[in-house]
Amino acid sequence: MRDRHSNLWSLLREALTLDPNFYEHIPINAKNRRFAQIVVVLAAISYSLGSAAIFLINRVPLPLLILRLLGSGIAVVIGYYFWTLTIWKIGDWFKPNHVTYRALMIPLGLAYAPQALNFLTLIPLLGQPIERVLAVWSLLAAIVAVRQGLDISPGWAIAICLIGWIPLQMTIGLVRAIV
Repeated sequence: MRDRHSNLWSLLREALTLDPNFYEHIPINAKNRRFAQIVVVLAAISYSLGSAAIFLINRVPLPLLILRLLGSGIAVVIGYYFWTLTIWKIGDWFKPNHVTYRALMIPLGLAYAPQALNFLTLIPLLGQPIERVLAVWSLLAAIVAVRQGLDISPGWAIAICLIGWIPLQMTIGLVRAIV
């Protein structure tokens, strides 16, 4: 049977729909792991681009601008690994050895698909609301992915994802404030 998710764009499209069947049946292979990592990197770049407008408006010197953009992007990538690790560890308490960390990286990386639209935060007066909507959209995608991946109730999936998501959002906010 031909893999219907043969390219990054079809995976992105499917990930944005929050379809539980997509997250349950996504093949765990090297290609999809690479695609998930690309989605996270796209999210980091998009987040940095969205932040760039604020930095440019504030006339941040070029070396500091580059440092801030790199810091913003790196915070998103590190956040992905932290959130995935948190979810995996908590999930392993509920269902020991049910899913590996590497296998969980794929659906959670694809759950970052809405974050690839973070460049839209450049829109004046709508940047913060757009950023919040995209963060919640990613949270919902992660909940669906965890629900399907760990085969647990929606309530537990919400709890597990929120335990890592809240500190993640606080850390990203802190990095944004510092950098």
